[in-house]
Amino acid sequence: MMLIKWKEEYSVNVKEIDEQHQHLISMINQLYKNISNVSLDEILLAQTLDELIEFAKNHFGTEEKYFDKFGYPEAEHHKSIHRLFTEKISLFKEGYKNKKVKISFDLIDFLEDWFLNHLASEDKKYTKFFNEHGLY
Repeated sequence: MMLIKWKEEYSVNVKEIDEQHQHLISMINQLYKNISNVSLDEILLAQTLDELIEFAKNHFGTEEKYFDKFGYPEAEHHKSIHRLFTEKISLFKEGYKNKKVKISFDLIDFLEDWFLNHLASEDKKYTKFFNEHGLY
């Protein structure tokens, strides 16, 4: 895994959401850097993961607010994808908390793959819809 760099092709043409996506990339990159630092305290790793999870939930809330506001036709499908991600990452967090799972590069690979695939396959779908409703 390499650090993720923001590319213009990731843009959904909605400033607020693009800024959140950029921040999520930054948080995934920070988690990667923290995992790479073998002397790093486990507590700091856990805090970084907690912050990423909370920010992702808030970000999903932003998208879902606009789905509801504008009556986005694929809202329920998209929300279910958000729920699945939240459940999976919460299970990982619980396993880490109970010392059954270690934070590793596998988690980073999952986050990177999920984020980039979700952005390309799901988030890009609402770009035109949001723009047609005046959201940029």
